[in-house]
Amino acid sequence: MSKKQIFHPEQTDKDFVIGAYSDAVAIDGWLYLSGQGPVDFSTGTFISGSIEEETRQTLHNISCILKAAGCTMDDVLKCSVHLADIKDWERFNKVYAEYFKGIRPARIAVQSGLGFGIKIELDAIARI
Repeated sequence: MSKKQIFHPEQTDKDFVIGAYSDAVAIDGWLYLSGQGPVDFSTGTFISGSIEEETRQTLHNISCILKAAGCTMDDVLKCSVHLADIKDWERFNKVYAEYFKGIRPARIAVQSGLGFGIKIELDAIARI
């Protein structure tokens, strides 16, 4: 029962660290993804755009980390979504629905004070 750290595969700048956490941790067939936001890991910069653009980048990051762990979006069972403005929920939800088909994950979406000027942060739990 040892845990394994999973890194975002597009992260070229290994010094680009926002906080003291792992991108994801795998243990006993489960994958726990830390909150991901609209970061372009190839450049180490935040994407500042519309809620649709930021949601796409965030879900791209989630997808990359899942793939690095041997999972797909279909393996996600639970998501927690933090929106800087809950009024963006409908537009966020439309993009989110493009990434999760069939049986969608259980989910909560709340308004939160987010750092770095981002509009969205999303974490997830998946079964490997």
